[in-house]
Amino acid sequence: MESPTWYGSQAAANVESCNIGTLAVVSPLMARMKVAEIINQHLPSDVQAEYDFGTILSVLIAARLYSPTALINVGAWAKESGADLLWGIPEDKLNDDRLGKALDAFFTQRHSILASFALHVTSELDVPLSEVHYDPTHILFHGAYEDSESREVQPANATIASDDSLSPAHITKGRRMEDAAHGGRMVHVGLCTHVDEHGPLPLFGHTVGGNINGHTAVAEQFALIKKHLKPPKLTMISDRGTYSALHIARLRKEGYHTICSAPWKDFQSIYDQHKETLQWKEASYLSLEQQRRRTQGNMPQEHYQLAELKHQLVDPTTKESFPVRLLFVFSTADEKVTRQQRAKQIEKIQTELEKLRMSVAGGNRNTDPTSVKRRAERVLGNKVSAKYFSYEMVPLTKSELKKLSKVARGRKQPEYRFEFKFDQAQQKRDEKYDGLNAIVATEMKRKADDLFSTFKQQAYAEHANHIYKGPLAVRPVFLKSAHRVEALVFLMMISLTLYFTIQRTYRATCEEDATAKERRTTTKSILSEFAVFAVLIMHTKIGRVVQPLQPNRKQRDILRRLSLPTPAQILCNRLPRAPT
Repeated sequence: MESPTWYGSQAAANVESCNIGTLAVVSPLMARMKVAEIINQHLPSDVQAEYDFGTILSVLIAARLYSPTALINVGAWAKESGADLLWGIPEDKLNDDRLGKALDAFFTQRHSILASFALHVTSELDVPLSEVHYDPTHILFHGAYEDSESREVQPANATIASDDSLSPAHITKGRRMEDAAHGGRMVHVGLCTHVDEHGPLPLFGHTVGGNINGHTAVAEQFALIKKHLKPPKLTMISDRGTYSALHIARLRKEGYHTICSAPWKDFQSIYDQHKETLQWKEASYLSLEQQRRRTQGNMPQEHYQLAELKHQLVDPTTKESFPVRLLFVFSTADEKVTRQQRAKQIEKIQTELEKLRMSVAGGNRNTDPTSVKRRAERVLGNKVSAKYFSYEMVPLTKSELKKLSKVARGRKQPEYRFEFKFDQAQQKRDEKYDGLNAIVATEMKRKADDLFSTFKQQAYAEHANHIYKGPLAVRPVFLKSAHRVEALVFLMMISLTLYFTIQRTYRATCEEDATAKERRTTTKSILSEFAVFAVLIMHTKIGRVVQPLQPNRKQRDILRRLSLPTPAQILCNRLPRAPT
């Protein structure tokens, strides 16, 4: 019996199926967000080119969202997943040479393309660009990158070079080498993310070398935002790793605002001066865990308290002071966790030092002063609680030596005793600051409670970085060129924006009486509904005929809520009709 398709009725032969899976969502979403179109606006292809850069790079973006794969395997992946049908590029045309050249071209306009895409997404989703959360993270690499050289980081008030003149981030040994064993190298990637009741939406980003600190990186990010996005107003929210009076002063001069947590050591003395007069109020913000505790039995009611203080910061460049608001935050949960962690660490150090004391007293090997010092320092390391301990090797007196019993064979007669002390008074002094943190803000009119609630949304921006490094698998990257690595990292930012666009679009369609679970629906759970979505491929005399299967009820509901066409509609518009 003949199988009717929108091509006409054709006798089928050699019928096979292809599971396009999540591409049933990804492909129409990329079309809606005009990914290929935006890329082509910045990278017009040669008139003789067989395929434009927008289409080629769209396949790469889709590959990261579907199943991250090496460039050399993209062609095979496209055939297996049906991406060759959806984007109209045969497997043999998606070779690593063509993909590499597309990455080279993308590198020359990476910030401009990312900015244009961000502006389109914010317009399409009606998302303001007035408030962004900045969160840097490091990405590890292995291997040699011959064209990865140090570049001078651009200050916030500098004129940023054009994309093609701005060299890629230096892939080098970074500041957090505990994460980079065996000689691993890294770059730092900074993401600017919009956050609201529907969750995070990464919009813009940049890269800096692996050895660049946070407050230097955020200054360059601001300069790039100013150049490419040109927001009329902006509030940048970030964590203490990016804190700097210089950066805050620069944003203020541009008429922009900052909400940034600050290192406690910078404001502890100010807290001590004013602690008796501070007026504390309970914050309205509650984490999901704290909300859960409120609905259950006799669980501790963890919460935050806020106290506000007017303060003056000094611009390191001009030496001029300017007003800021200093928020002191007390968290009952942080206090509890800090004390538990400190007690656990102290107990562990005490146990290890006591073992060392017994080892010296027993005349064990390697108990000479030099060896013991080395062992003690290894126990203490860079632990926070190490400051509570002191130790020394005390020579035994003649009378003490006479009282020693004969040592066992294989041991030596002790000449020292190992003594250590624990400073409990210092511990008690530190406990006074448990659970306390400081936030600096330049917005003078907003309520302190609102500023704090806005800052606490930083956790959602950090979640975006987690997805960036995890499910989307930016590494491992097997590219020799640092230029192509950076291009791929920026393509990944587009993939990340698309990833979170799916969940926020779905959540925005939830009814007022929707359950909390429904309102927290994730992209992962949405795409899991499309783990199986097949098309039939029939090889006939006239060539390949494609017939998508119909989506099930849940799949139809998702496509409807995302305002996306079905794969049948996509393919019908993209592939030529067969003659009847």
